[in-house]
Amino acid sequence: MSFTRNFLSLALAAGVLGLASCNKGGDFSKTKSGIEYKVFKSNGKSYDAREIGADGDATYKERVGKIMALHVEYRTAKDSILFNSRKQQMGFPVRVPLDSIRKEQRGGLEEAISLLQPGDSAVFRFNVDTIFAKSFRQPVPPFMQKAGKTMTMYVKVDKVQTRDEAMADVQKMQVEQQAKMKAHADQQLKADDVKLQEYIKKNNLTAQKDPSGVYYVVTAPGTGPKPKAGQIVAVKYKGTLLENGKEFDSSEKAPNNGKPIEFPIGVGQVIPGWDKAIPMLNKGSKAVLLIPSSLAYGQRGAGADIPADAILRFDVELVDVKNAPPQPQISQEDIQRQLEAMQQQQKGQ
Repeated sequence: MSFTRNFLSLALAAGVLGLASCNKGGDFSKTKSGIEYKVFKSNGKSYDAREIGADGDATYKERVGKIMALHVEYRTAKDSILFNSRKQQMGFPVRVPLDSIRKEQRGGLEEAISLLQPGDSAVFRFNVDTIFAKSFRQPVPPFMQKAGKTMTMYVKVDKVQTRDEAMADVQKMQVEQQAKMKAHADQQLKADDVKLQEYIKKNNLTAQKDPSGVYYVVTAPGTGPKPKAGQIVAVKYKGTLLENGKEFDSSEKAPNNGKPIEFPIGVGQVIPGWDKAIPMLNKGSKAVLLIPSSLAYGQRGAGADIPADAILRFDVELVDVKNAPPQPQISQEDIQRQLEAMQQQQKGQ
């Protein structure tokens, strides 16, 4: 794990108000492709099961080309929450473009979404190997493999809109979301700082605080230079949750197998807390980094191992600091040749 901002890219990742209760009653139905599902229609006071034909929802063709706004929650087979759109998107729904379902998408998220009408609530259960192959187009992560053979998705459909309507809503939502996220981060940073000070006092740590809010404790000072923005650093690490000490990752584990990870510092390729704290260390230093949630994975968390608003502790060793390799210089002649080639291509079209 390289602590990049995007922990897991879900193709349709978008929880759900009381939807877990929908999973309690009745058996799952199953599509021809193997998706297990329960779909419910609101009658105003509660939800009634809605039957779906063997060939899917006949009304879906009327929604193709539009945008569906919905709330989603993903859970592992062990019921650990992977993603909750209401919590991790400040209460705003995600929007999914609706398109005709191709043969290779049968059994994936796209087919599941096609079964839903505005106002529906649903529970879908997928085979993990199938969903990652068809919809996410990536190998199943190790933590998902360990959790079991299925992944459950709880859904509440808000509405279906035209693209213009959805675009207007999204623009309004982005402004509101940014304001909410900033207010939450500011409030959370103050709460996290109280917990961090209590932790430091309880563990008798001699900690220094960066203006951003990160605390660092040098446990073995190095004698080399401190890294500057853009330089490549090599770091060994172990990451644990401050709340309970649970380890969520380490450079000792695969794929690093004891080797340090390398990345340019100060350019946003790692969580902000690392970009702030690592430059405080001399090459060869060992240190403890205590990172408030807003400078780690914030309200979104990261998969099943790092919950929302989690304060993180990293035990690190700054193994190496080196300059980034020189970038090839593009001459004026090269630029001119590229422009001429583009002009020739446009003439030929």
